[in-house]
Amino acid sequence: MVSTADVGRLAVVTLGAVLFAAAGVGLFVVYPETLTDLFGIAFAIVVVLAGLRIAGNVAASLFPDYDVAEVAVEGPITRDGGSGPLPQSPRGTPADDIVEQIDRADEDENVDALLLKLNTPGGEVVPSDDIRLAAERFDGPTIAYATDVCASGGYWIASGCDELWARDGSIVGSIGVIGSRVNASELADKVGLSYERFAAGEYKDAGTPLKDLEEDEREYLQGLIDDYYDTFVERVSEGRDLEPEFVRDTEARIYLGESAHELGLVDELGTRREIEEELADRLETDEVAIEEFEPERPLMARVGAGARTVAYAFGAGLAGIAAEREFRLRT
Repeated sequence: MVSTADVGRLAVVTLGAVLFAAAGVGLFVVYPETLTDLFGIAFAIVVVLAGLRIAGNVAASLFPDYDVAEVAVEGPITRDGGSGPLPQSPRGTPADDIVEQIDRADEDENVDALLLKLNTPGGEVVPSDDIRLAAERFDGPTIAYATDVCASGGYWIASGCDELWARDGSIVGSIGVIGSRVNASELADKVGLSYERFAAGEYKDAGTPLKDLEEDEREYLQGLIDDYYDTFVERVSEGRDLEPEFVRDTEARIYLGESAHELGLVDELGTRREIEEELADRLETDEVAIEEFEPERPLMARVGAGARTVAYAFGAGLAGIAAEREFRLRT
């Protein structure tokens, strides 16, 4: 059965195609007498294709056919997706982009539910919490579902949703925090380098790789890890309705989806189709239509992202070496 929205979209696209085709022929075939017919026709075709795309976007905005927004968190969780002076892996998704997509879905009157796709090993603490808070703010049902991996920061995010679904073979858990540093003091001695300290504040240079850690510095850094871990446990126990001691007893282990479900770390096991059926029941409709929300970026930002991808292809690994120079904290 053809709906009114389908008819409206078809009418807008058809009208747009006709108008842009007429404009293309008029501008590039009839009017400029100095252009050859071949180039005129080529330009006309380009204008028609561009017009079809524009008309399609206009039709989609005037007659939306979706009621569920899907936002994907894929790859390591960072603030900016790994941008910086050195090429990074292009797979990370910037947390700020994810938050913007969720907030935009929340403001969209056509969106009644949020589907948060999680395929991430975790990442930075505060960006993970920002995404969790955005999911909590969403006004409507929120379902997180793990595809391959929902670990650490990914599980932190899932604690802000109503439910967490996973597949039997999904990797779930790793509720813990890790900090790391490279100790290059012995290497520095061998090559004749020495560390000379100029700092205000006793712990300002704690974790610097060119010197050994003092015992009080080690306790100080471990205290930061413990504080973040306490926060992680609190978020998970509140959001997932789990006892804090149970969360601690997992000892940051990872579980396959079936085991995670038996332990209560996952609410339901199921496929994407089964999740859609569940959402349809909640929204009291025969079936749901899902729209994938993507970050809104200007042209130059998209060009820059493409350039970083190419740079990574030629220099993979270099950024990872440079990134390990200082003390790092991540979930």
